[in-house]
Amino acid sequence: MIGPEIDRLIQLLAKLPGLGPRSARRAALQLIKKRDTLMEPLADALAAAAASIRTCSVCGNIDSADPCHICRDGARDRSALCVVEEVGDLWALERTGAFRGQYHVLGGTLSALDGVGPDDLSIPGLLERASRPEVREVILALNATVGGQTTAHYLFDRLAGCDVQVSRLAHGVPVGGELDYLDDGTLTAALRARRVL
Repeated sequence: MIGPEIDRLIQLLAKLPGLGPRSARRAALQLIKKRDTLMEPLADALAAAAASIRTCSVCGNIDSADPCHICRDGARDRSALCVVEEVGDLWALERTGAFRGQYHVLGGTLSALDGVGPDDLSIPGLLERASRPEVREVILALNATVGGQTTAHYLFDRLAGCDVQVSRLAHGVPVGGELDYLDDGTLTAALRARRVL
């Protein structure tokens, strides 16, 4: 029904998160329809990114330079180190503009079921960075999942030997959230993390 090039394009698009076979077909048709304004610039951008993207040897972020622009930024607070699971989490925090310190990307969470142990994550680099005299706080900004909780507890124990304050992101009621629509775990976390006004 279609040529092998188009079929390969659809198969590759279908591997992207959030795209199934039908969405991949629609995306492929859109790319083909707008070959000059969309497909060719996208192909050029993908080739350029593949040639220049690097993983930061300091924090684990991805950028076109090593160290990344965040690690090179002299205006950032070197006393606060925010630990995240993946680069997408770092980008989400950066988008807010609320944190001006340094980051450390673990590369995942501990998971006995998936065979992910401490040696599979960038924990040694974190411990080395947390031991530096300028670092006074390590913020565990891990997801509120079983893996995130397990990893946070493990890191808390490992960071006990460093002279740093260890904190976690608050969990609970989201801004604009209605109590009636929240799950029991979120409500319980919100009650436990309450603070005096």
